[in-house]
Amino acid sequence: MHIRKVSLFVLIILLVVENSRAQTVKTVNVEKAWAGNSINAVVFRKNSLVSFGKYQFISFYDSTGYVVIGKRKLSGQKWELKKTIYKGNIKDAHNSISIMVDGDGYLHLAWDHHNSVLRYCRSKTPLSLDMSEPMPMTGTEETKVSYPEFYKMPSGDLLFFYRDGGSGNGNLVINSYNRKEKAWKRIQTNLIDGEGKRNAYWQACVDIKGSIHISWVWRESPDVASNHDMNYAVSKDGGASWQRSDGTTYQLPINLSSAEKIVTIPQNSELINQTSMCADKNGHPYIASYWKGKNNIPQYHVIYNTGNSWEQRDLGFRSEGFSLSGMGTKMIPISRPQIICFENGKTTDLDILFRDQERGNKISIASTQKGNTDKWVVRDLYNMDTGSWEPTYDTELWKQKKQLHVFVQQVKQADGEGITNTAAQMIQVIECKM
Repeated sequence: MHIRKVSLFVLIILLVVENSRAQTVKTVNVEKAWAGNSINAVVFRKNSLVSFGKYQFISFYDSTGYVVIGKRKLSGQKWELKKTIYKGNIKDAHNSISIMVDGDGYLHLAWDHHNSVLRYCRSKTPLSLDMSEPMPMTGTEETKVSYPEFYKMPSGDLLFFYRDGGSGNGNLVINSYNRKEKAWKRIQTNLIDGEGKRNAYWQACVDIKGSIHISWVWRESPDVASNHDMNYAVSKDGGASWQRSDGTTYQLPINLSSAEKIVTIPQNSELINQTSMCADKNGHPYIASYWKGKNNIPQYHVIYNTGNSWEQRDLGFRSEGFSLSGMGTKMIPISRPQIICFENGKTTDLDILFRDQERGNKISIASTQKGNTDKWVVRDLYNMDTGSWEPTYDTELWKQKKQLHVFVQQVKQADGEGITNTAAQMIQVIECKM
C-alpha cells in the first residue's frame, strides 16, 4: 500500500515498511479525563469514537464522573467538548459509554450500565451536542441493562444490543431504530438464552450487505474462568431470524444445546469474553480472542470461516502466563484484541490491535501478509505505556474510508473491580493511515 502525505500537528511516527505495508501515525490530544480504572478504555465500547460526514464524535467520563461528548472536523485537531448533566458510576469499569450516529446525523448515547436501568438519550438536532432528556427505548426489559452496544445498518438505521440480567444468568436483547420514524422497536427479547444457568458474552459486527454476525462464549458463573466454547449465528433479515453458518435456521431462542459451536474451548482455559469480530466483502466472519495455546500460555487466536469450514490460528508469540480466575473487572497483563479486515488485491488481510505487558503496554498490531493467516508480523504502533488500555476505534470511518482512528488513554485498573489513585490522563485519538 502507498503512504499518503499528511500534515503534522502533534506527532508523526513513521513505522517500518514490511512486505509493502506501511503506516503513518499521528496523535491528536482531546482532554484529560478519569483514569483510575479502565472504564474509558474497555474494548466493549461500541463506540468511543464515531464519524458521520465531515465530523467525528467522541465520549468519555471526566475526572468527576460526568459524561463528556465532543466533535471535531475530521481534517482538524480542535475539539468542541461539552460536559453533559449526566453522571456515571466511574468506580465500576463495566459502566462505560457507547455512542453512534444514525443515518440522519443524530447522536445516540447510552451510559452507566451494569445490571441497571437503561440510560439513553439522543441529540435534539443532527450533528448537535445538545442532548435530550433520558428516555426509554421500548419500555420493557430495561431495568437490568449491561453492555449497551450500537451498530449501524447500511440503511442508516441502528441496532442496540444489551444483556438483560446478570453474569452467569442473562439473555441477549436486540432493539432496532427506524430513523424515519425516530422510534425503537424490539427485535429479539431473548436471542441467546442462558436458561437461568449461564449467559452469553458476545461480540458482533454488521457486514457491507447488512448481515448481522454474532459470536459468543458461554459463562457458567460470575467467575471469569467458567467461560467456555466459541459459538456463532448470523441474521440476513435485520435480526428477525437467525442461521448457523451452514444456512440451517435456528429455533429461537438459541441455547447451549442448539448453538453452533465453532471451536471447543473447555472451562479454565483462560478464555476471555467480549472481544471483537469483523467480516470481509464476501460476508466471511473473523473473530479474535485469547485463550491457552502454544506452550500452555494465553495466546491470541483468530477464528474465521472460509465459506466452507471454520479455521482457527494460534498466533503463538506470547511467553508469559496469567490466570483469569475470579470475579469483577480483572487487572490483566494483556488487552482483549480488536480485529479489522481489509481487501489487499484478491486477498483479505487482518490486523489485530492489542496491548501486552510483555511489550511494555504499548499499542501493538499483529498483521497478516497477503492473506496468509499462518504468518503474522507483530510491531508497535504507539510507543508509550498505556497501562490497562484496551483498543476501540471509529468503526464507521473505517467502513467508509479505511482510515483507522483509535481511542487511547493511559488508565490503571485494579484487580476485582478496584480503583487506583491515578491522576486524570490525556485522551488522544491515534490516526493511522494504512
